[in-house]
Amino acid sequence: MSSTEDEQLAQIQDWWQRNGKPLLTGGALALVVVFGWQAWQKYQTNQAHGASMLYQQLLETTFTPSGAPDAARVSELAGKLKSEYAGSYYAQYGALFVAKVAVDSGKLDDAVTELQPVVNKPADETLGELARQRLARVLSAQGKTEEALKLLDGEGDKAFLASREELRGDLLAKLGRTDEAHAAYNKAKESLSDDAAVGSLQMKLDDLAKGDA
Repeated sequence: MSSTEDEQLAQIQDWWQRNGKPLLTGGALALVVVFGWQAWQKYQTNQAHGASMLYQQLLETTFTPSGAPDAARVSELAGKLKSEYAGSYYAQYGALFVAKVAVDSGKLDDAVTELQPVVNKPADETLGELARQRLARVLSAQGKTEEALKLLDGEGDKAFLASREELRGDLLAKLGRTDEAHAAYNKAKESLSDDAAVGSLQMKLDDLAKGDA
């Protein structure tokens, strides 16, 4: 082999040492990323399917034809959702159902226990708003109306403006703060269409007016 060929071979060997292994490593890493992503997607799909099945069972257990949910079974299914799919939408909606059953059973403390974590760290803004309004109603039922009112401070999801302001009006009326209640009811009414504003909300405004007369 000539000296020129020896030099070329040496250059090739040197290039391989510097670049060959990194290229193989990069290729292996790419494969890991691709197959890892596929495995993660499959895992996520399986997780969502499993959570969905449990949630469906929870719905069927909560809304029975007789209208009387099996409280123990509701709690069991919601517990599985929490333990196996913690922090998910399904788990948090499950907590809302457990809270509903607890309220219907007169177990207000249990309802607070279910709702407070969702209020503290909701999976999304809608869940947070639903949990906050329900918790406010439960606290008011416990005689903690001032505390309930504080939950409604600040801006919430605009899609829930009407229900939030109507609830605020209910709490203010309960505290005897009639003028503020009237303002809250009006704000709720203004956020609705004319047809939607007719009903219990208008009746509440009328009742306040009668009280002022």
